Amino acid sequence: RPTNTSLSELHLTGIPGLQHLHHWISIPFCVMYLITLAGNSTLLCVIKAEPSLHLPMFLFLSMLAVIDLVMSTSITPKMLGIFWFHFTATSLDACLTQMYFVHAFSVMESGVLVAMAFDRYMAICNPLRYLSILTSPIVAAIGLATLLRAMVFMSPLTFQIRHLPLCSPAVVDHSYCEHMAVLKLACGDAAFSNTYSLSVSTYVGSFDSLLIALSYAFILRAVLSLSSPQARKKAFSTCGSHICVMALFYIPGLLSMYMERYHQELPPHVQVLLADIYLLIPPAFNPLIYGIKTKQIRDGARRMISR
Repeated sequence: RPTNTSLSELHLTGIPGLQHLHHWISIPFCVMYLITLAGNSTLLCVIKAEPSLHLPMFLFLSMLAVIDLVMSTSITPKMLGIFWFHFTATSLDACLTQMYFVHAFSVMESGVLVAMAFDRYMAICNPLRYLSILTSPIVAAIGLATLLRAMVFMSPLTFQIRHLPLCSPAVVDHSYCEHMAVLKLACGDAAFSNTYSLSVSTYVGSFDSLLIALSYAFILRAVLSLSSPQARKKAFSTCGSHICVMALFYIPGLLSMYMERYHQELPPHVQVLLADIYLLIPPAFNPLIYGIKTKQIRDGARRMISR
């Protein structure tokens, strides 16, 4: 039944076809969320408390921690409410707010990952000019640019879906208000929203990952020219772990979106789990990969604890 005023309440199914396993699935999801909260909050406290960490690399890391906290908190509590208490109902406005935050902060995370790759490139390939190029105003401007890019890209998407007529039954086959899943409820012409969403995701995913790949290619070239095997091993270890986290962010996100768009014959629960993984795993792993493996962070944490 079409309604020209959008439906006021939607119902999220969680993970379609795996409702009987929701309680079990909630355990790793809850653990990852707790790790995300603890890891990113600790990272922010250590960086704020230690003046020696007020460097571009750690300022970008702080941005990433804030983005991860917002992104995880915008989906996980609601998801756990569905898994544990069957709280499937959500108002349309709450759903659109969640959608905006999830997608906008994903775009922001991608931008900050590019900035961090550029930061590593400057530190390793051009160390003498590092601090003269990446000054505090430049770091702030990069942070603001990633925020504005996310807002410019995601606002038309949310505005468009807000003004589409939606049909009953208002059931979204997803564990959060993912754009493509909500768009399936549209009774009107959703071609613009579909094409725009796909174009933005493809542009952000491919353009940003290309810039990151280029940065790391230059870094690896510089690393291979190092004479010390120990220095090479350390640089390879750092770059390898960074690339793994970035792959976990980009690959499942783009896969889930393309499969949703082109109706590939994949079980719905696989598509939903892929979308969940790209929003839950990187925020939990980022503080471990970027923080604990960094000597300055470990030293800063020790000093903070001893104080």
